[in-house]
Amino acid sequence: MSYNGYKNYETWNVALWISNDEGLYNIAMSCANYDEFVDAMRELDSLETPDNVAWNDSGIDYDEVNEACFPEDAEDCEVDEHDRVC
Repeated sequence: MSYNGYKNYETWNVALWISNDEGLYNIAMSCANYDEFVDAMRELDSLETPDNVAWNDSGIDYDEVNEACFPEDAEDCEVDEHDRVC
């Protein structure tokens, strides 16, 4: 069953937070993909979204989050303090 156009609630929730929270967005823009983002969040001792969905929840569709939140050419980008520059 889908949730707001995403595979499920968990996938929607992490994509929502990454896309709409400036701090999380900035962290995400320094990461090449969602796996790297989850590792970064773990290093920051953040294990879940503010809605208590674990960043590494087994229900999250990583491919869908990558598509929604991480540009395909992320490896070729540099990140400054304000934005991703490709």
